[in-house]
Amino acid sequence: MSEIFENSGFSTLKDLGEFGLINHLTEHIKLYHNSTVKGVGDDAAVLDFPNKKVLVSTDMLIEGVHFDLMYMPLKHLGYKSIIVNLSDICAMNAKPTQVTISLGISSRFTLEAIEELYSGILLACNKYKVDLVGGDTCSSQKGLIISVTVLGEANQEDIVYRNTAKAGDLLCVSGDLGGAYMGLQMLEREKAVFLENSNIQPDLEGKDYIVERQLKPEARVDVPETLKALGIKPTAMIDISDGLASETLHIANSSKLGCKLYEEKIPIDPMTYDTARDFGLDPTVCALSGGEDYELLFTVSQSDYDKIKFQPDISIIGHMTDESEGCYLISKSGNAHTLTAQGWDAFKK
Repeated sequence: MSEIFENSGFSTLKDLGEFGLINHLTEHIKLYHNSTVKGVGDDAAVLDFPNKKVLVSTDMLIEGVHFDLMYMPLKHLGYKSIIVNLSDICAMNAKPTQVTISLGISSRFTLEAIEELYSGILLACNKYKVDLVGGDTCSSQKGLIISVTVLGEANQEDIVYRNTAKAGDLLCVSGDLGGAYMGLQMLEREKAVFLENSNIQPDLEGKDYIVERQLKPEARVDVPETLKALGIKPTAMIDISDGLASETLHIANSSKLGCKLYEEKIPIDPMTYDTARDFGLDPTVCALSGGEDYELLFTVSQSDYDKIKFQPDISIIGHMTDESEGCYLISKSGNAHTLTAQGWDAFKK
């Protein structure tokens, strides 16, 4: 199950050195944007964004905290490390254009292992037409550390923040929720079985969708494009990395509003629902608190209802209220429960 390579029979990073490794990994980078004047190969990248606002976001992934190489293939990890950053730019209603990536690498990783990681990084960059323009590598005393910075561009009037929702706005979400969390539960279960008996192979048959939601998520670059084509500018937006409840509360608290979120409206894929039940979990709780779905949560004016109501990949799941009314989840039976955030906490393990 592990993607960690043994040094025997493979090339050590010491053979290349830092600059040799960087040159080796970046020699096939393809550039897509005119705003990239100079990419990899000098002391700094040179970018030009005429008449645009530049957006910047950074994210860090640490082995043992954010990923487990017992079941996370290195290629998938490289891909995911880019996707989680692109998602932040999409959540601002903007277009991701460039990334830099820095790696802290322990001595147990071979050149071939890092090549595999980089193949996923480049796959994501090429799929989403994002330019890889720089980064750094250094040694790590323990494990693998990945830090990605992403830049994006947008016209000032198109940028959407999380603190600009209004009372009465409709609360909407793309895709479906809870799948990444249930994929993680499947992988953790199979890891436990494998550690107890290494002769037993992982059994993930029929669970491809939720496992892929965990190992190889996608950035919803299509959602801002769809909304623009519909003539809709969201009043607030955020990506769902920490769970639906947490992100809804971010919009509500930042905008100084309350909200009503309806359980029956939350989109949950049948595989997610059935797997949660098999694990003895509440599918709604998985959607509210699971996280890592990287869907987009946003608010729109009620006047846009007719434009958005028939979009097959967008669900209207609630509405914003006055701050004095509080934040509530309305259950399928009609009971109101205080909405609480129980998702990912960066300082708990």
